[in-house]
Amino acid sequence: MPFTLSGFCEYREEIRKSRFIALAGPITSAADAQAFIEQHSDLNASHNCWAWKLGDQYRSNDDGEPGGTAGRPILAAIEAQDCDQVVVLVIRWYGGIQLGTGGLARAYGGGANKCLQGAPKVELISRVPVSCACAFGELALVKLRVAELGGLVVEETFTANGVELQLAIGEGQIDTLQMQLADLSRGRILLQR
Repeated sequence: MPFTLSGFCEYREEIRKSRFIALAGPITSAADAQAFIEQHSDLNASHNCWAWKLGDQYRSNDDGEPGGTAGRPILAAIEAQDCDQVVVLVIRWYGGIQLGTGGLARAYGGGANKCLQGAPKVELISRVPVSCACAFGELALVKLRVAELGGLVVEETFTANGVELQLAIGEGQIDTLQMQLADLSRGRILLQR
């Protein structure tokens, strides 16, 4: 089961006089990843190498390091930690000692890996869209039941008779939610796929 981060995290280390800072955060789009990289990059550093993964999309950048020694090891660390919807930026200040291609790959990949290991994670739940309609007075309880089961209220439309809700909920929770909503409304609220 893949995970994403619940917030920002950071890991620092020094390897043969070069300083490395790994920064990681959750993303929901490629634009989020780019914004994170631009916001946290240090233009005074020697290199700002990064990678991000968002479902089937992924990108990485070596930022002047020898090809394949920074971005790809960072991406490999993201995949090794079973993360998705995550961006990792590793900033390096060169300390005067060459690390070699293997040393660079270990430094960038290792820093990203340690950063993600210490990061607060949340399980990514695959949700399916469902809809229902309820009375105004039932809305707060419906939202509460959906949230308790790890679901999301995607959209709510107010009508003359009540509220129409577009929901996203885990496949395994649909039957439970249907029973809870039926109990709540004496059988009036029905989930529809």
